[in-house]
Amino acid sequence: MDMELAARMLEVVGSIPPGRVCTYGDVAAAAGSPSPRLAGRVLAELSDDDTPWYRVLRANGTFAPHVAARQAELLRAEGVEVTGDRISLRSYRYRP
Repeated sequence: MDMELAARMLEVVGSIPPGRVCTYGDVAAAAGSPSPRLAGRVLAELSDDDTPWYRVLRANGTFAPHVAARQAELLRAEGVEVTGDRISLRSYRYRP
């Protein structure tokens, strides 16, 4: 894994303001990568307790299945409206 690219991705995620969300693709593009999957891998393998990983969603506004309940809980605590299993990207998307 390119650690400089991974560091840029984590920096992008860290810049997402409370109450806003990005997609994995947004994170990848802002860090200079064409790979949303790599953004997901970086968050899964390299994020720490200070990384707001829960502010990153799939391209359709849904949660990562294995952390969906916790992700929804954390976003609700920031004032993000969760409808069913998704977030309205139109309402809450942040473009880094």
